[in-house]
Amino acid sequence: MTAKQGTRRSYGTGALFERADSAGRVSWYGKWRHNGTQVKRRIGPKRTEGSREGLTRRAAEAGLRRLIGEVKPMIVPSETVTFADIGREYLKDLDRKGRKRSTRAAVETALNTHIQPFFGERAIGSVRYEDVVDFVAALKGKGLSPKSIRNYVGTLSTLYRFAMHPRRRWATANPCDGIELDEVPQYDGIRYLEPAQVETLVANAQPGPYHALDAAIFRTAAMTGLRLGELCALRWRDVDWNASAIRVQSSYVMGEFGAPKSKRSFRTVPMADAVAGGLERYNQACGEPGDGELVFADPAPNERRHGDTPLEKTAVLRRLRQALRAAGLDERHRFHDLRHTFGTAMAAAGVPMRTLQEWMGHRDIQTTQRY
Repeated sequence: MTAKQGTRRSYGTGALFERADSAGRVSWYGKWRHNGTQVKRRIGPKRTEGSREGLTRRAAEAGLRRLIGEVKPMIVPSETVTFADIGREYLKDLDRKGRKRSTRAAVETALNTHIQPFFGERAIGSVRYEDVVDFVAALKGKGLSPKSIRNYVGTLSTLYRFAMHPRRRWATANPCDGIELDEVPQYDGIRYLEPAQVETLVANAQPGPYHALDAAIFRTAAMTGLRLGELCALRWRDVDWNASAIRVQSSYVMGEFGAPKSKRSFRTVPMADAVAGGLERYNQACGEPGDGELVFADPAPNERRHGDTPLEKTAVLRRLRQALRAAGLDERHRFHDLRHTFGTAMAAAGVPMRTLQEWMGHRDIQTTQRY
């Protein structure tokens, strides 16, 4: 084929040119740009001198103007979809699937704090492996830990897998594939309390309307391994006095009641006599509330127990620090260290790792093996 370029035209009116095929037949062609994409179309055969067949230049010009107005080329999603677009659709998908609020919040944090500020308005199809390497370097420059960097790159990779789904096909490749990340340092120790320290902590729960509640929740956490969110969602019907066990059915996270952290987090934990006795005394102090009421409800309103008022976690942590200070214990202990206290004590008592994994609701036994 040979092509004969037409004369230069004003911007936005396209270009008209001739092209001959292998048999020497000449046709009019036009080309123009639409949203940054170049479009080429055949208009029709060129009229030869002395013939009535084919198109004159004037007719070809008219055909070009018609095509410019009618033809809308397919826009490749990967060239137009931005991270703001994909993030918005992915969050909607999480909502449709009923994912936890904490999961949604983690994705929003990754998007708003790191991914969108770094990639800006770039189309997702323009990002390459080297760009992800630069993204990782930027995260390191912010002083983020290897674990946090893995989480944010993992979110980025998840967004690409979502975009590549056959129902969407917004992207054709995942630039995160093969990315090399620093290993997360092995946890070289856990913080926990000795049994005597637990009793000292309980005894030093701060006086006032929260004294009985704090004493009960500190002891229960240290002797059952329940997470703070699980304790905040615990109801009296979940306390099985006859079987000396506590059933974990729910969790209170980011102001919402929902399922526990993972499928394994639905579990039954043995209730030691000290826990049962403490909860029984606390139950009586609360006026023997109904089975459906929260065990550790906030008693602040009028300094009396309200069975449907969840605890404010930040206030619980503040009172824990006050109790640690009063007990002469290390104030750097976190509430989660009470969970570690249970795991450490059970491992020291010879509880099999698989059993302890079930009691603590760990998804991965390697997490349990720290104890």
